[in-house]
Amino acid sequence: MDTEFVWEQTYYPQLGIIQVGFADGRCYCIDTVVGMDMSPLVSLIQDPGVVKIFHDAHQDLVILHRATGAYPENIFDIQRAAGFIGESCTISLQNLLASLVGVTLSKTETRTNWLARPLSPEQVEYALNDVRYMPAARKVILERAESKGCASWALEEMKEFEDRDLYREKGNNTLLLRIKGSKILRSRELAVLRELAAWREEEACQQDRPREHVVPDRALLSIARVKPRKMFDLRRSPKLTKGIIIRYGRKIIDAVKKGLALPESDRPRQYEHPEYGTAISTKVDRALAYIKNQCAGRGIDPLLVGSRSEVADFVRSVNKPEVVHHRLLCTWRRAFVGENLLKIVQRTAMNDGANFF
Repeated sequence: MDTEFVWEQTYYPQLGIIQVGFADGRCYCIDTVVGMDMSPLVSLIQDPGVVKIFHDAHQDLVILHRATGAYPENIFDIQRAAGFIGESCTISLQNLLASLVGVTLSKTETRTNWLARPLSPEQVEYALNDVRYMPAARKVILERAESKGCASWALEEMKEFEDRDLYREKGNNTLLLRIKGSKILRSRELAVLRELAAWREEEACQQDRPREHVVPDRALLSIARVKPRKMFDLRRSPKLTKGIIIRYGRKIIDAVKKGLALPESDRPRQYEHPEYGTAISTKVDRALAYIKNQCAGRGIDPLLVGSRSEVADFVRSVNKPEVVHHRLLCTWRRAFVGENLLKIVQRTAMNDGANFF
């Protein structure tokens, strides 16, 4: 399965078509623009007895959930699974199919407006080819993973897509993480920025416009630093245009005042870099070196195990009760690297400076 959508001028992506391909070679485009009964598709997505194959599944599944309300079952992401067989877990579909099944996809229709009708035969064929070879790619991946003894790991990894929290709207606290530059702000400024981000999110949703088309991130950061209390003060925010001030000035001031009124206990904590200090950074480097070494021996992409920020979070949590729920100590990662990594980091903490790798 795959989706084609347009997302330049709206808050939510506008779904144009859904491609469905079967193992026997049949491929179809579902036209979501004309309005169709989606209930058969809901049943398909939620059927635990049918494997749904995607490439880079998360975004497609979020879009499909919004369009249909379906919570997916039995998903197989050939991009992520490729990380178990010596490929990158972020490899493009074009490169993956060329590597696994010897097919070269055309990229001539990448600028297609998938909401326009009618679609040309070339556009339809281009879309169908994105799903036509996925069953064959999955077969190769599972065969190679089986020969390496990690097919069960790949299948276990796919269970993450059945977590319903992936498809729920995120709270206001997570909006801060999307704003580049927020990590350098102090707690009081973060409180203001959180209120501004929450206001912008509601405004963008109501207008069905991208967040950046309402007020850009850089302008929100500027406002959070200046903390204007009156309309006149908005001119002190260098990133604010006259049009933004005229249209949203009052609402911006209200959001700033709301953030400033929060007691210290309710403000977001000032960001603490997960690798703050040489000691933590050194332990993270050692942990990553261990993971890289283990992955090299099994032909697994280290990024599939965990990103640097995830490893840093693990290192900082090793002596806390919540570490048992960390991703590196769950599923296949625990047996592969997690248990030994926990021991190594704990021993390193007790014998700082020793190299246990």
